[in-house]
Amino acid sequence: MLAMIATAAAQAPYPNRNITLVLPFAAGSGTDTTTRLIGKELGTALGVSTVIENKAGANGSIAASYVARSPADGYTLFVTTNTTHSANPYLLKNMTYDPVKDFTPIARTGDLPFMLVIHPDIPANSVAELIALAKKEPGKYSYASGSSSAIVSGATFARLAGIDLLHVPYKSSPPALTDVIAGRVSMMFIDVPTGLPHVNAKALKALAVTTRKPSALLPHLPTMDDTVKGFDITSWQGYLGPANMPKDIVVRLNAEIRKIIERPDIKNQLAERGMEAFSGTPEEFDAFLKEQLVLWEKLIADAGIEKQ
Repeated sequence: MLAMIATAAAQAPYPNRNITLVLPFAAGSGTDTTTRLIGKELGTALGVSTVIENKAGANGSIAASYVARSPADGYTLFVTTNTTHSANPYLLKNMTYDPVKDFTPIARTGDLPFMLVIHPDIPANSVAELIALAKKEPGKYSYASGSSSAIVSGATFARLAGIDLLHVPYKSSPPALTDVIAGRVSMMFIDVPTGLPHVNAKALKALAVTTRKPSALLPHLPTMDDTVKGFDITSWQGYLGPANMPKDIVVRLNAEIRKIIERPDIKNQLAERGMEAFSGTPEEFDAFLKEQLVLWEKLIADAGIEKQ
């Protein structure tokens, strides 16, 4: 009887139980905030509950390795960014997963623009003024990081601007941001969903966005490239599963995620959280992931960052 029950469960249409969405960052991060909205809608569309599981640490490697070793049955999915799947191969000496071979691309969900924020007591209201201060007092200013985008952005800024900045790494973005707000660290490159509420509350000053083109979400902010020529860093977000997921499950998940992302009400809610939402096919996401590996290898090499 138990064997019959197990067989019946295995043959039941997908999905027939809760789906776990594993995140490489802590609660309160930009990825966490946007995933809670998309994940809830995904559960509703599939007729099951979605469970958020935050596994922060090791620059996202803990979460990535966990998903890579999970059953490829569609019940454990990875909602991640360029940290684990574009930058880590060039930042970490010891990789515990392969970003291509160990995963099945499902759907890209959009971009999370980053911005440069500083403590409000720093007497600078532009990137140019901040650079002038840093050149006047080399080594005085520091930048926090809680993701690969923040690490690479800070190092790229220092190199292109010709300034000496102290790097202060954190396990994730929320505690890093807390120390910038408290004045223990001077500045940080932070995703818009996480940083914007503190900018609006005047706890931080936003100076620029990291993308070469102005952000539609923050049209009033200049770009880093306006002052620091050649600066162009974008953080993406997407859904993946363990390698060798069944094609029909991938197609089903992709279709439902794209329907959610394309809804005007969801797009607006994600925009309010600082995310530029759009999607595409699994094949398009797969090609994009491979292109990003090439791009981030160059970004990291140009920034002069050594593997840790």
